[in-house]
Amino acid sequence: MSSSAPSSASPKTFRVKSFGCQMNVYDGERMAELLAAQGMSAAGDGDDADLVVLNTCHIREKATEKVYSDIGRLRRADGSAPLIAVAGCVAQAEGEEIMARAPSVKVAVGPQSYHRLPEMVADAAAGKRSTETDMPAEAKFAALPKRRKSAPTAFLTVQEGCDKFCTYCVVPYTRGAEISRPFSDLVEEAKLLVAGGAREITLLGQNVNAWAGEDDKGRPIGLDGLARALAAEPDLKRIRYTTSHPNDMTDGLIAAHGELEKLMPFLHLPVQAGNDRVLKAMNRSHTADSYMALLERIRAARPDIALSGDFIVGFPGETDAEFEDTLRLVDAVGYAQAFSFKYSARPGTPAATMENHVPVAVMDERLQRLQAALNRDQLAFNKASVGKTCEVLVERRGKHPGQWLGKSPWLQSVHFSGEAEIGDMVTVELIEAGPNSISGRLA
Repeated sequence: MSSSAPSSASPKTFRVKSFGCQMNVYDGERMAELLAAQGMSAAGDGDDADLVVLNTCHIREKATEKVYSDIGRLRRADGSAPLIAVAGCVAQAEGEEIMARAPSVKVAVGPQSYHRLPEMVADAAAGKRSTETDMPAEAKFAALPKRRKSAPTAFLTVQEGCDKFCTYCVVPYTRGAEISRPFSDLVEEAKLLVAGGAREITLLGQNVNAWAGEDDKGRPIGLDGLARALAAEPDLKRIRYTTSHPNDMTDGLIAAHGELEKLMPFLHLPVQAGNDRVLKAMNRSHTADSYMALLERIRAARPDIALSGDFIVGFPGETDAEFEDTLRLVDAVGYAQAFSFKYSARPGTPAATMENHVPVAVMDERLQRLQAALNRDQLAFNKASVGKTCEVLVERRGKHPGQWLGKSPWLQSVHFSGEAEIGDMVTVELIEAGPNSISGRLA
């Protein structure tokens, strides 16, 4: 391993470790670009970094304790440590406490202020610890460097924050109110990503389908209008978006799935539970029936669409019968993919103070049953894809010589062998399905 400068020296190398959602991945990429623009270099694999940025997520329980554990692991065998910055939602929620409990942390910066990271790192190198958790009115994006080199698949944050205030969720408190980035800024950034090598762009937001703006002619548009504008970029081959809220699934966006060839047939649309009383307690704006009716409309527009969802089991007060309603909804939908979690009380959220919290053992049993159903349906969806021929975007090399990995239009991982390069769009016949990937051969 290379030696590293002491934390009091100006850092020359950095490493950004991002946890949690795709928006954190995007933020981590932008922080790396900020640091590189200051002349720093990303540390190589196996090398110590002068600066380590822990880009944290606050959605799950014990997120804060994980941060302290990660901080402790950064101490080297000789007792030295890099300059440590804690960024992201844990920093936003508990930045002052982190600075008090962990003297080795020199910087704590929230997700709306990370454009100030280089300045804060410079201060830290000069011996000044600092915390920045403001949510300034001015857009941080204007202070970020222009996008340059990109992987074949790229993230583009178009919307941040949340006004939904689901009772279990900390996002409105750590990311702030819903804001939409300007149309012209997004088009410019997308073009730079494509020029840098991106063939697929995933539009990101806490409630991405709440994005709204005005196009280059001053006409009001929603996410469907933005997708149509980006689809006009010739070298951009695919468009995806996540995460969506059922309340913001507009007629125009549904229609776009049937009309826009570059908009991939995949939709992540969280429902969280299948029982109406639980949904109301969660402050979700839909019922099980209205959610199912929405899916019917989406499937009518794009019959082959792959559906994905989020589920929380063991929400306070959830009974066995109410959980069975969730299983019935899963059976009715047939998800291609899904994420499922035990309820996790987050400090400061209304659900944390609710009565009748479900015992952990009960949540464990329910989660196992739910995941068994979801895994069953994911495998069934993959098996139903066998025999299809589709385009695969090559993202990286596989584990075996000559093997490549990429994604199908339905976001399935596909591995195949043959002549290809990273970034190619290749035609592949899907020949064998597993629970998490599909084997293919070049057509």
